[in-house]
Amino acid sequence: MEILVADGDRKIRNLIHVTLKAHDYKCVTASSGESAVSLISANNPDIVLLELALPDIDGTEVIQRIRSWSDVPIIVISARKEDADKVMALDAGADDYLTKPFSVAELLARIRVMERRFVRGNREREHGSVFRDGGLIIDFAAGSVRLNGEEVALTPIEYKLLCLLAQNEGRVLTHSFLTTEIWGSSWENNVMNLRVFMASLRKKIDRGEVRRIRTHTGVGYRLVRTEEE
Repeated sequence: MEILVADGDRKIRNLIHVTLKAHDYKCVTASSGESAVSLISANNPDIVLLELALPDIDGTEVIQRIRSWSDVPIIVISARKEDADKVMALDAGADDYLTKPFSVAELLARIRVMERRFVRGNREREHGSVFRDGGLIIDFAAGSVRLNGEEVALTPIEYKLLCLLAQNEGRVLTHSFLTTEIWGSSWENNVMNLRVFMASLRKKIDRGEVRRIRTHTGVGYRLVRTEEE
């Protein structure tokens, strides 16, 4: 698996490069946004690690340009901690956001999530459109959801929310993305409605100690697979 690291800080870029090589990943590095776009086009890496504060163009613009022709997983690695920066990057098309400073263990864990998504995406395309996680089964073709062998009664909006989360498993979906997909806009009242529907969905899907739907406060929601925790 090849990973492209785009960061204007040479020391951080080299540190990540050495870390990835030590864990048997191939690594290509870029020190600017323009070089990152060119290398992604030429090398077609499996994952991109991207700093937003690049010396030539902002990382959010890099994400937008990449998303115009590629669905390569993009993990933002940035010192920017504000929710607004996270939302902007995720809405532009980033798959995950890791705030500096971070541990090597956390970085590798985020990369493994992207790897699993890639493998599952290929498997699901080969074997049909069914999402499985332990006792949870979502049959997209049939429009049905089963949990521990029993059918789960969901409202149309709850079902659509669950499908969006499952189809983007491991990726943080922002409030703006979800409300626009469901209601066509990200107005504040729709964000409030989203919280209500998500709370109801959780009661039906997250039972006992199981916590599939995770909240990223001020940003959005993410679905994780419990069978691998």
